[in-house]
Amino acid sequence: MINDNVTTSNERHIFSVSELNLFAKNLLENTLPSLWLEGEISNLAQPRSGHIYLTLKDDNAQVRCAMFKGRNMRLRFRPANGQQVLVKGRLSLYTPRGDYQLIIDSMEEAGLGALQRAFEQLKAKLHHEGLFDDSQKQPIPEHPTAIGVITSPTGAAVQDITSVLARRFPLVPVTLYPVAVQGTDAPAQLINAINTANRRNECDVLIVGRGGGSLEDLWAFNDEQLARTISASNIPIVSAVGHQVDYTIADFVADLRAPTPSAAAEMLSQDQDELRDTFAGYQHWFEEKIQLIIAQHTQTLAWLEKQLVHPGKRLEEHSQRLDDLENRLILQMRQTLALAHAELGTLSAQLLAQTPYHQLEQLSLRVDALRQRSEVACQQSIKDAERSLSHLAHRLETVSPLATLSRGYSITKNAKNTLIRTRKDVSVGEVITTDLGDGTLTSEVTSVD
Repeated sequence: MINDNVTTSNERHIFSVSELNLFAKNLLENTLPSLWLEGEISNLAQPRSGHIYLTLKDDNAQVRCAMFKGRNMRLRFRPANGQQVLVKGRLSLYTPRGDYQLIIDSMEEAGLGALQRAFEQLKAKLHHEGLFDDSQKQPIPEHPTAIGVITSPTGAAVQDITSVLARRFPLVPVTLYPVAVQGTDAPAQLINAINTANRRNECDVLIVGRGGGSLEDLWAFNDEQLARTISASNIPIVSAVGHQVDYTIADFVADLRAPTPSAAAEMLSQDQDELRDTFAGYQHWFEEKIQLIIAQHTQTLAWLEKQLVHPGKRLEEHSQRLDDLENRLILQMRQTLALAHAELGTLSAQLLAQTPYHQLEQLSLRVDALRQRSEVACQQSIKDAERSLSHLAHRLETVSPLATLSRGYSITKNAKNTLIRTRKDVSVGEVITTDLGDGTLTSEVTSVD
C-alpha cells in the first residue's frame, strides 16, 4: 500500500504530513471491516449541507462520527444529544486535521427505542398481511361453558381472573395452562400452551395475558410467531396483557382485547345476581301465562259443553246424509252408464268402418273406377298415336326422293354407285345409271363438255 513512498533499502524516506495522514487513512479504511458501535450522542451538529456530525461516547472514551446526507435520509427518528444509539460504519481519517472518525452508514435507537421501533415494524408488517382485519376475528361465545387461562400460575393475573369468575358465575369451569409470561422462554411456552388447548379442545374461549409491566416485561407478547399462533387458533382468544394503556401485538391479532385480566373475566362471565333476577322475572311471567292458559281452556271447555249434541240426533243427521249420498251415487252411476253407452256406439261405428269386408268393398269400387279410367286413357292414347303417325307419314312423303323424282327430277350414279353432282365426277366411256320416277336408265358417257 505504501510501496511507492517507502523503499526497502537503507535510503531514508521523509514523509510529508499529507502523505502520513493519507497512509493512515488508507490503513484504517482497508484494514478494519465495517463494525457496530453503541454509544451516547454528544456535540450533535446538522449544517445546511444535510450531513450530520456528532461524537459517540461512553464513560471512558469518545470518537468523532460523520453521517452523510445520502445515509441520514433513511433515519426513522431524529437524533438528539444524550440519546443512546447503535450505529454501523467504517473507520476513516479526516486528513486535513489528522482526526480519525467513524463514517456512519446506518443508525438506530438502542435500548427502549429499539424495542419500540421493532414493535412498530412488526405491527405494520402484520397489519399489511391482514392479521388485524375484522374478517380474521372469530366471534366470542356469549355464554362460554368452559374457559381456558394461559398465564403464569403465580402471577396476579390468574388470581384476578379466578376471583372475578368465582364472584360472578362460579359454575363455569376454568382450566389453567401455566406458562412463563416474561423472559426469553416465554414466547415458546405461550405458543405451546395455545397449541395444547386447541389440541385438547376442552374450552370455548381462551384468555391469554398477564399483569402490567414495562415494555421489556411485556415483550414476550410482541413475538411474531406468537402473533401468528394466536391468529391461527381455532379457539377464540381474548388478549388481556398489562393495564388499559398497555398495547402489545397480541392485542391486535387476538379476537378480542380486554384492558386488564379482570376485565377479560368480566366480559366472559355472566353475573349470577342478574341471572337470579332474570329467572325470577321469568318465573313470574310463566305463572301468569299458565294461569291465563288455564282460564282460556276452562272457557273453551264450557263452550264445548254447550255445543255437545245428543248421539241420537247425530245418528239421524248421519242417516240423512247417507241417504243423500246414496241418491247422488245412483245418479252419478246412471250418467256414467249413459256416457259409456254413447261411447260404445261411437266405437262400434268406428270398428265397422275398419272391418275387412268394408275395406274390400271400398277397394273393389276403386279398382272399377281405375279400370274405366285406364280404358279411356288407352283409347285416347291410340287415337293420339294414329294422328301422330299420319302426320309423320305426310311429312316423310314430302321429303321422300321418290316424290321428287315423280316431279321430273332424276338421280344419276356412276359405276361405283356414287352420286354424280358435277361433270368432273364422270369420264368418257364410263357406264352410269339414272333413277327416274318410273324406272332406271343405263347409259354410257360419250363426251364430257
